[in-house]
Amino acid sequence: MADELPESAPPGIDPTTPTFARVYDYFLGGKDNFAADREVADMVMQLVPEAPVVARGNRVAIERAVTYMARDLGIDQFVDIGSGLPTASNVHQFARTANPDARVVYVDNDPIVLAHGRALLTETGVATFIQGDLYEPEKFFRDPALTRLLDLSRPVGVVLAAIMHHVPDERDPAGVVRALRPFLASGSHVMLTHLHDSGDDPRVEEAKRILQSGLGGSYFRHSSDVERFMEGLTILEPGVAHVTQWRPDGPVGPLEHPLHTQMVAVMGRKD
Repeated sequence: MADELPESAPPGIDPTTPTFARVYDYFLGGKDNFAADREVADMVMQLVPEAPVVARGNRVAIERAVTYMARDLGIDQFVDIGSGLPTASNVHQFARTANPDARVVYVDNDPIVLAHGRALLTETGVATFIQGDLYEPEKFFRDPALTRLLDLSRPVGVVLAAIMHHVPDERDPAGVVRALRPFLASGSHVMLTHLHDSGDDPRVEEAKRILQSGLGGSYFRHSSDVERFMEGLTILEPGVAHVTQWRPDGPVGPLEHPLHTQMVAVMGRKD
């Protein structure tokens, strides 16, 4: 269970309130998390000890999607929205392995993510980290730090990994994705991953309750709902698929696991 000793945090950070970014970091074996985050993660893992494989499967999908866009589609500029805390491998590393000219702008609104991202991921002419809110795309797409690095008159690869399942129905998730399109040139691609309501593991129902109460909103949705979020984009094969089954000829991921059905991936193109 979580540590009981009090923890210090940078100014503006509340270490007693868990966040998904830090719970996700803990699942991936990171150290940028607090006792409150570990408590939520440990409660989930008491029910579903294999829960971290969902986080690892999500990283596989991101790597495959970014590699596909950079290597096969020739996209050399990316925006990672709701990027979360830096991990061992990040979008600009995936992209530049496939295309050495690739550039990436990371966007997040979590203060601790911003602090770590700016310290660890900023690389002049290659990657930068800016503050932005998913619900206000007009602000971050017009941020001078973004427009200095990226040319929005050319195709962009947008990454929405493990963020849309925090958007409640009343905030219109499809509308949130749709609001990004005016800022994207034709030929741009949008990929997203989302928690999936597969209905095939009874333990997941209690895990959902813990995430809902501990993180203030994590919504498991059916693949048909996720597909609707891509309205107005041309969905690429194989459509909405479990994360490790999305373009399995891409970079090798972890061994197949039943819990990989709890996260799906999809990519769409703006024509």
